[in-house]
Amino acid sequence: MNKIEALKAEKDGLDVTDDLVRFAREGWKTIADDDKERLKWVGIFQRRPTPGHFMMRIRMPNGIVTAAQCRLLGEVTRESGRNVADITTRQQVQLRWLTIEGVPEVMARLEAAGLTSLQTGMDNIRGIIGCPATGLTPKELFDTAPIAREFQRIFVGNKAFTNLPRKFNVTITGCPEHCTGGETQDVSMTPAIRTVDGQRIAGLNVAVGGKQGSGGPVFAWALDAFVTPEAAAAVCAEIALIYRDHGPRESRSKSRLAFLIADWGPERFRKELEERLGRPLPPAGADARGSSVSDHIGLFRQRQAGLNYLGLKVPVGRVTGHQLLELARLSERYGRAELRFTPTQNVLIPHVPDRLVRPLLDEPLLRELPYNPSEIQRGLVSCTGTDFCNLALIDTKTRAMALAKTLEGHLGRTRPLTVRWSGCPASCGNHHTADVGLQGCKVKVNGKIVDGVHVFVGGRGGPDAKAAARILEDVPCDELPQVMERLVRFFPRADRPEPGPEVPPA
Repeated sequence: MNKIEALKAEKDGLDVTDDLVRFAREGWKTIADDDKERLKWVGIFQRRPTPGHFMMRIRMPNGIVTAAQCRLLGEVTRESGRNVADITTRQQVQLRWLTIEGVPEVMARLEAAGLTSLQTGMDNIRGIIGCPATGLTPKELFDTAPIAREFQRIFVGNKAFTNLPRKFNVTITGCPEHCTGGETQDVSMTPAIRTVDGQRIAGLNVAVGGKQGSGGPVFAWALDAFVTPEAAAAVCAEIALIYRDHGPRESRSKSRLAFLIADWGPERFRKELEERLGRPLPPAGADARGSSVSDHIGLFRQRQAGLNYLGLKVPVGRVTGHQLLELARLSERYGRAELRFTPTQNVLIPHVPDRLVRPLLDEPLLRELPYNPSEIQRGLVSCTGTDFCNLALIDTKTRAMALAKTLEGHLGRTRPLTVRWSGCPASCGNHHTADVGLQGCKVKVNGKIVDGVHVFVGGRGGPDAKAAARILEDVPCDELPQVMERLVRFFPRADRPEPGPEVPPA
């Protein structure tokens, strides 16, 4: 039994909640190593780069928050986070620089606001990804936000789901435009149509076993199964429980659902799922995904007449407390007090009436979080890096921003180009499905150890997903501008207008 399995057998991770007041009273140095791991079950993470301080990860299905919730996150960031927070590639927000003494109060404030950090780390079902424009975009088959909320209601706080072999990632989307990275999720539900007795039924096709870290990328296997929106949350829950009961646990590096599917095959897994559900699953419907990819940045018409949503670029996902407070204010002033965080670390302001679009575009915050970024900035994604992460090998966010600014100055306009940084092989930056993926490493140059990257190219997601190919190894980060300038020549320039919104008439 490995170390983590042993500590789970001794005490359920959620039970550490009972110890939080004692930890706050006695201080962080008194917390035993096993309890530091258990704290991740309640979304509290001690990070070696910040001794004595903790990160807290807040879950929000589909990345949807109210203005009041966003304001609370901004207040906590200003009070406890040294004014810095991060939007993740799972549509969540990570609060920084919390002390254990302040954790109980912050958790109470989050709970009062309808937010939670429970089960956002370790061997749990992580944040549920979905199209950030669900319920807004005219192209989707149906709104999947209710499914995500129902699935979260099933497992959060439920000890039946707190002893999985490893982490468990889920995406549920009814949007035909690829924006959720479903191919690398443990469970991927994507839009589909079945025709029964001449009637078209909108639902979801199911794929299982995708991943990025733990030995490299594996794309999810199709189960040849179709589920209705009403059944989707329960099906996700049963898949997670199959993984709990049968997933491999001996080696942490080989414990993801992908390894169980590789062993069993999708046919056996589907049969087990049907037995647990007590009914057969219909075969997969016609795939309703298109070939286009959307990052939802810019101004878009909603399905609701006279309304729009505005997608803002958050450079490398890093926000200040002031920016969170301003986003809350703007959503109240121009929308309906709602915001959406995206899987590419950006944010949407929905429900903006036509008459308020122009005043919104003139707001000062949009100079910091632009709706029309350069094509280099637009596709930029970065994991946390050595600023805060125990696993990262290099500084990612600062280097990503510096490289982007250098390329903007040298290259000018190019086609939309996704450049994604991961500080280690875990691939939190999703570098395996980027045009250019950069994975952190250490390189020896003239006898000195410096930050470097392995370079991957040609990755993409969607129905025709492809893992990026590793073409260069051990490239010092200081040489990246020259390397990238050569690489970009293989990505043709865009033959379209400069990025920017079409402003609706007032």
